Formats: sequence, C-alpha cells, structure tokens
Amino acid sequence: MRIKTGTWRVTAVAVLASVCGLTVGAQAPSGRTRAVTTTEETKDETSTPVPIESSAVTKHDLTIEGKSIHYTATAGNLLIKDDKEKANGSIFYVAYTEDGAEAKTRPVTFFYNGGPGAATIWLHMGSFGPVRVITASPDATGGPPFNYVPNEYSLLNQSDLVFIDAPLCGFSRAVGKGTAKDFAGTDEDIKAFEKFIMRWITVNQRWNSPKFLFGESYGTTRSAGLVAALNNDGIEFNGVTLLSTVLNYNRQNPGYDTQAVGYLPSFAAIGYYHGKVQKKGSLADWVEQAREFARGPYTTALQQGDALPKAEFDAIAAKVAALTGLSVAYVKEAKLRIDASRFRKELLRGDEEILGRYDARFAGFDIDAAGETPGFDPSDTGISGAYVGAFHDYIVKELKYMSQDNYYLSGPGVIQEWNFKHRALGGGRGGEQTSPDVAIDLSDAMRKNPKLKIFSANGYFDLATPFFNTEYDLHHMLLPEKIAKNISYGYYPAGHMVYLNVDALKEMKRDMDKFYTGALAH
Repeated sequence: MRIKTGTWRVTAVAVLASVCGLTVGAQAPSGRTRAVTTTEETKDETSTPVPIESSAVTKHDLTIEGKSIHYTATAGNLLIKDDKEKANGSIFYVAYTEDGAEAKTRPVTFFYNGGPGAATIWLHMGSFGPVRVITASPDATGGPPFNYVPNEYSLLNQSDLVFIDAPLCGFSRAVGKGTAKDFAGTDEDIKAFEKFIMRWITVNQRWNSPKFLFGESYGTTRSAGLVAALNNDGIEFNGVTLLSTVLNYNRQNPGYDTQAVGYLPSFAAIGYYHGKVQKKGSLADWVEQAREFARGPYTTALQQGDALPKAEFDAIAAKVAALTGLSVAYVKEAKLRIDASRFRKELLRGDEEILGRYDARFAGFDIDAAGETPGFDPSDTGISGAYVGAFHDYIVKELKYMSQDNYYLSGPGVIQEWNFKHRALGGGRGGEQTSPDVAIDLSDAMRKNPKLKIFSANGYFDLATPFFNTEYDLHHMLLPEKIAKNISYGYYPAGHMVYLNVDALKEMKRDMDKFYTGALAH
C-alpha cells in the first residue's frame, strides 16, 4: 500500500506570558483549548522562580498507510515536586494525541533519549514522531536550510506519543530549590521520570490507557529501572522498546574480556559493510558466524590469558582478522583484544579515513592518519546541525512554542555531577550497586507483570552499544521460559540511531506495528 505524506493545519493558540517567557495554552481534558493560569511561585532569593505549567496547542493531520490521522500537538512543561511537595523541576515535553480517540483503548508511549544528560531531540525529530528530519546519512548532511517532512513511518497510527526532555536538558530545568544533584544520578533520574509520567497521566486523565516506554541508549538504562519503579507503585505498562541498549555498566571496568567479546560481532558487521572482508552470504549470516566464534573459540582463548599456546593464539588472530577486516599483525599486536575506538581508526587507515562511533557507516577525515584513536565522531558531526536547525524551526513555526531559554542538547554539568550508584529492584539479587546493572530491575518488572512485552531494537553498525552485549544481558535475567518469550529482537543495517537509515526505519516500523499488536493482545 502506498503511504501518503501528511499535511498540517494549525489552529489559533491561547497565549499568556509566563514568568519564564513561554507561549501558553494548555489543553483541557475535553480537548478544548484553555489558558493555564497558575501553579506556584517561590520568592525565596536563594531559589529559582517556579514557572507556571504552560503549553502551546496546535492541530495537525498526518496520513499513514492511507489513513488520515487528526491529532493535537501540545508543547509545554509540567512541574514535578520534591519529598516536601515543593516544585523542584520543570519538565518540557511535546505530546501528540489523536483527536477523538477513546482514552481507555488508545495507547500512550513515552519517549526519551539518553546521555545521561541528553535532550530528546533525536528521537523526536528522527524516529516515530509525526515529522522527521531529512539527512544525507551516511554522508555528512552539510549546511542549512534543513528540511523536515511528514513522517510516513510515525507510530501515531498505533499510539499517542509523548517526547520528554530529561531534567536539566532541552527546555527542562531545576526550579525552586532544586539543583543538579536532585536529578543527576541513576536513581534520581528514574524518580524524576516517574513523577513526570504520573503527573502527565493525571493531568490528561490517562491512568487507564495502555502504556509503553521507548528509550534510546542511556534511555534504555532508564527504562529498565523506570518500568520496575512504576510497577512497584501500581502503574503497570504493556511494553518497553529498548533501542541501542546498555543495561549493565559493570562491564565497563578494565580487564574484563567480556568487552572484547561483546564488540567482535559488531566489528565483523562493519568490516562486511565497508568491504574489508571476504564476504560469504548475507550480512546476517556473517554476523551469526561472528557470534558463534565469539561465544565459542574466541571466549575460550581469551579466558586462558597469557597461558594460551602460541599455535592457538595465531589461529585465533587469523580468524579475528578474517571476520573483521583488520590485519593479522594488528590483531596480534592488540593481544587479540580490539578496542572499539582503535578499531574506528584502524579499519580504514589505508584510506586515511575514520569511522563513526554511533554509526560506523559514517566515515570522515582525521587531522592525521597516524594516530591511535579518532579525533571526532563523523556520525555525530554529520547530522547534529540538521537536527538542531530543523528542531528550532519546527517547534516555533509549526508547534507555535516560544521560549526565552536556551535549548540544551546536553544538560550543563550533568555528566560531571552524575551519581551512578543504583539501588536495584529484584528481590535477593537487588540492592546497592556502585554502577547500574538494571537488567535486574527489568527482570523484576517482568516477573511481577508477566504480560509485559520487551522489544530490543539493534543496529549492526553501532559501536556505542554493541548488540551482542545487549543479547547477553537480556539472556541472563534468569527468567522462566514462559516470561523470557516476551522478549523479541530486531536487527537493522544501521547504527545507534537506527532511524538515520530510512530503509531501516521502514523495517523497524513494521516490527513496531507487530510489537504493539502483540503487547495489546490479551
């Protein structure tokens, strides 16, 4: 069926100047537009003024698979409170809700990027929202003007969509007596998102709607902890999508051979893509061969360490080189353990190019060809300008949202303040952690809500969150077989941001449609 693009129709918006310079006009539960008048303000000179809850409301149309969807876009902020019931955070969001839909049967999906400390501009403008940015991926997009178009692959045919900027990121801010320390941490971040979701479903009367989470990168870390926390507080979800997943930060410690093993299938996929290997069969077949080698002979060899006999060392080095496209000599010099950053510099060294970290389809030119590691990430620089420029144009011209504040792609100082300690939920395996392993939390949520469905979406060319590590974590949650079957997987010829490859986005949309259908079936 041919997919038609959508059109926009914008209604007049009620405007009210708020204390932080926002365009105001919040949507009442009935769907009518009204002005929000007040919440609370603080006059304490040691605290930040608390803005009113405000929003800009516009009307639009989008056509997906021949069906026209009339929807309302609401761009605004909601306040979250501390343990003393004082507002300490103002959270920016953009919600897209289908007009006239029955709340009891209409799902709602909460989206967020990761970082930690990243705004949700990437998912909002690239994945399943009603518009998407046009890039030259995997080439650098170049300068403005940048284009965005109605997104024929949007999930609006399945669900209402709420894109959330994490505290201190985008237009979200600490307010009142709130500080970075209130939000910059694994558990602090989970608590803030839980409070926002509870506030949003309360304001919009969506407590009985089917609910989904969709996180990317560190957003998957958040999702695993968040769905467990929400579940414990009586808010059950139907499904969670994990895009480019990192659940266990403990393997980041030096000296763990699991790092080398986890990256090898990704190296093999990238070598295949760039034509550096003797290809045999499809990309999926090549990757499967790398998986089998990684979990078998490669793992066994690395576990022997310096006791590995020379003949076996030479044989393993030759196999690693054949799978990845690196030279045998380089693999031997690296002691069989290939660092991801060094791989990005080495694979195309003969072409004087470096690879992207988020998406190794992207290539760029470093300041010199002799270095050990790349000087920048071409998959980041190649698309950032297009997303930033298009977002600012879209939010003002189409969503009619005006702000005096800077939009922070990364929250200032957030990562420096971040507290990685985590108190995991999970019975006897839960408890205090110095760095998060939230697979334990996800397992806890799935045991307590045995109908919860999980979809793991993975890019073959992602060197930030390699798919083999994701498989390992999801396969080691000690779930009974009946519940383990609730996890499904998708693999795409793309990187960390799968949607940068439009063909992959189209394929992922088909998988997501099936996922929602299955998650909503009882």
